[in-house]
Amino acid sequence: MGLPVSGPAPREDADLETASEGYAQRFSGPVGRWFLELQARTTMALLDDLPRGSTVLDVGGGHAQIAPALLAAGYEVTIAGSSEASGALLADRLGGARYRFEVADLDALPYADGTFTAVTCFRLLPHSVGWERLLGELCRVARRAVVIDYPSSRSVNRFADRLFGLKKRIEQNTRPFELFHPRQIREAFGRRGFEVRSERPQFLLPMVLYRLTGSVPLARTAEWPGRRLGLTRMLGSPVIIRADRVGGE
Repeated sequence: MGLPVSGPAPREDADLETASEGYAQRFSGPVGRWFLELQARTTMALLDDLPRGSTVLDVGGGHAQIAPALLAAGYEVTIAGSSEASGALLADRLGGARYRFEVADLDALPYADGTFTAVTCFRLLPHSVGWERLLGELCRVARRAVVIDYPSSRSVNRFADRLFGLKKRIEQNTRPFELFHPRQIREAFGRRGFEVRSERPQFLLPMVLYRLTGSVPLARTAEWPGRRLGLTRMLGSPVIIRADRVGGE
């Protein structure tokens, strides 16, 4: 029997799926737009201390979910994708806005340490082939802050395996994803000289239920008790966080 041969780590290209037209359809309609509005509003609140003109790198941002809000805030935005195909939606979604799209190895970003004031990365970590490696690169090129989202294992996501079949039938193109405990994320940032400054869980109940109903008023009503009682803060998902470089500017 031959010995196993180790090869290079798989190239990070999970952003290709999230930048597809099929994936974008999951956020069409009133409920989908509500999801994106809340995500963008939360993200911009976390970055509200950055002055206009700050440089922001959006890693895997070919889905164009965060870039419009970043551009509207007056930031200089660079979007890094794993291939030309992962930026195919940007021209249509961002129109004539001034941004840069660059093809890059997401596990070895072609930028010097601390090149960007802040780095954002959405819809990528739970599907990454090597999330610790990816997180390390986000931190390396960020001079001040990193903002990411992740699905929390403290939420109803702990039953994700049992609900995956239902989710697949509703969303069609859903994929398995990795769950993270908040402590796991904090410790990973800490090993890279960053400290989690803020955590913003988004929903108490699974997003797929709101896609199924298609009603924003119903979704808001269903979420209200959890927010009022503090349950969303403790058990909500996905979680948007900001981590800052310790001793940074």
